[in-house]
Amino acid sequence: MGLSGLCLGDEEINGNVDADGRVGGKDVVECEELKESEGKSGEKRKMGVQKAMEVLSERAASIRESLQKSETITDNMVSILGSFDHRLSALETAMRPTQIRTHSIRRAHENIDKTLKAAEVILGKFDLTRKAEAKILRGPHEDLESYLEAINQLRSIVRFFSSNKSFKSSGGILNQTNTLLAKAISKLEDEFRQLLTNYSKPVEPDRLFDCLPNSLRPSSESGHQGDASSKSHAEHQKCLETAVYKTPTLIPPRVLPLLHDLAQQMVQAGNQQQLFRTYRDTRAPVLEQSLRKLGVERLTKDDVQKMQWEALEAKIGNWIHYMRIAVKLLFTGEKKVCDQIFDGMDSLRDQSFADVTVNSVSVLLSFGEAIAKSKRSPEKLFVLLDMYEIMREVQPEIGTLFGSNHCIETRESALSLAKRLAQTALETFVDFEEAVEKDATKTAVLDGTVHPLTSYVINYVKFLFDYQSTLKQLFQEFNDADPEAQLASLTTRIMQALQNNLDGKSKQYKDPALTQLFLMNNIHYIVRSVRRSEAKDLLGDDWVQIQRRIVQQHANQYKRVSWAKILQCLTVQGSSPSGGGGLVGGDVGGIGLSRAVVKDRFKTFNTQFEELHQRQSQWTVPDSELRESLRLAVAEVLLPAFRSFLRRYGPMIENGKNPQKYIRFTPEDLERMLGEFFESKTWNEQKR
Repeated sequence: MGLSGLCLGDEEINGNVDADGRVGGKDVVECEELKESEGKSGEKRKMGVQKAMEVLSERAASIRESLQKSETITDNMVSILGSFDHRLSALETAMRPTQIRTHSIRRAHENIDKTLKAAEVILGKFDLTRKAEAKILRGPHEDLESYLEAINQLRSIVRFFSSNKSFKSSGGILNQTNTLLAKAISKLEDEFRQLLTNYSKPVEPDRLFDCLPNSLRPSSESGHQGDASSKSHAEHQKCLETAVYKTPTLIPPRVLPLLHDLAQQMVQAGNQQQLFRTYRDTRAPVLEQSLRKLGVERLTKDDVQKMQWEALEAKIGNWIHYMRIAVKLLFTGEKKVCDQIFDGMDSLRDQSFADVTVNSVSVLLSFGEAIAKSKRSPEKLFVLLDMYEIMREVQPEIGTLFGSNHCIETRESALSLAKRLAQTALETFVDFEEAVEKDATKTAVLDGTVHPLTSYVINYVKFLFDYQSTLKQLFQEFNDADPEAQLASLTTRIMQALQNNLDGKSKQYKDPALTQLFLMNNIHYIVRSVRRSEAKDLLGDDWVQIQRRIVQQHANQYKRVSWAKILQCLTVQGSSPSGGGGLVGGDVGGIGLSRAVVKDRFKTFNTQFEELHQRQSQWTVPDSELRESLRLAVAEVLLPAFRSFLRRYGPMIENGKNPQKYIRFTPEDLERMLGEFFESKTWNEQKR
């Protein structure tokens, strides 16, 4: 190692270590100088080795001394810090009782604050109780809102002391408050009952009529529906589809929120059953009384059976009107009231509405049931259809109003009545066919005109076609066949039953000519009526054409039976009868008739024509076109034959004695007298 590596000897080091044991910058400089001196000469290096060693030694000694001093200082510091730790522990021990006392004082202050606050709250509750008691004692009548507020305050107080039973006085306060609350609820029930009773009045009929559409309001004179009687059934039904009803106000709107608040308080107090009974017992009789004022009454099957048809028909018409008013106005209004009073109390609302309306609905439906179960008769079909229609009309409202589980029985009863009415109507319709065929009316139509049965059946069928849509719905109640085809089939069978019956009635006439005239009149009436009604589309053109041919056949038979014999007087004996349509004309140009034969022919003609005129002038052909057509058909055969016979044989009589005894009529007389046939004139009228 060179001298440069030993430039810092012990002495140098020792001499350059500062008090903190650090080597100073001076030593480094000196070392550098030594390095430089090494390069100048080797002698100097050798001479400096010894000197450097001495310096290094001195410096090493200095470092050791500094380290010893540092160790001594460290030991002293450790001793001092240990002394501090001991003193701090002693101080902490000395301070602990003070800390504990301070914490206890702070806790005591906190407890005092809490106690004061609790006392303040309790005193506030006592004050609320005192104020609430004053309001409760005054009762709800003066200020209901303030009264309800007092009840809520009492409930709040009960909840407070129930959750703070540790208070010594909580038990007594709870008893006192609960007693006061019970009195308050009792007064509340009385107020609810009083308020509901005061504003629950039966609705006068006039008020209900004002809520109806104009077309359904009864006229002031007849008491029947306004425009309904002047319209056909179909038109009336169409008007009903767009009719607007105005729900009547059963309880003033300003009262309903008060009743709702009262009801809500009673429910919160657990008195919902008492509330329910109060509401039901107040509203149900009022609703029933409204219906009685309207005219609704409970009738049994026996009551219905005892009534005359006219009276029963009027009651059925009224019942239809009442059912519409009850469902669309009264029950709808009652539901609105119930919904508002029991808003938010769904189960109680549904139960209350069900029980309020159950008796009223029962009374209405019982009449319908009595009619449906009563003895069937043809005249009841239309009222049965009307009743069926009203039940279908109100079905949507019934489904909505009585849609809750509490109203299942009412809803099913209404559906059952509609089904029963449909069944009875269908059975009555089928019975009608049998009744027509078996009609054994002994009333004879002496003049051969249209029989009452014919006009009754035709009017019946025509009226049925006003109920086409109802009948089709009725058919669909029981099977899936085409309802229009079913209606056509049943109508055709009724027509055939009528014709079968008329054939039987025609046999009552002793005069075969009147038999044919009777059948001609009746079949013609049927055809004409069908052609002018909607029944034509259902029965078809083929059916109409067949019936028209039947009418013509009966007319031809009448002419043949009635006029063949008299025309024989105008023919030469032995000549062959001829003439269209069954009437016998004859060749009046025969030769060889003696005067006596001619006189006899004229006398016979006179007698027979007078008899025919006398008899058939009392007969009737009610249709003017048919009447003129029949007269013309007779005249077209009779008058030419008479003129021809008169022209040939008249001179033979006119040249003898008393010609007016044999030739009593001129062609003009015959024509005039034919014009009197089928006019239904009495004998006295003919003489005049």
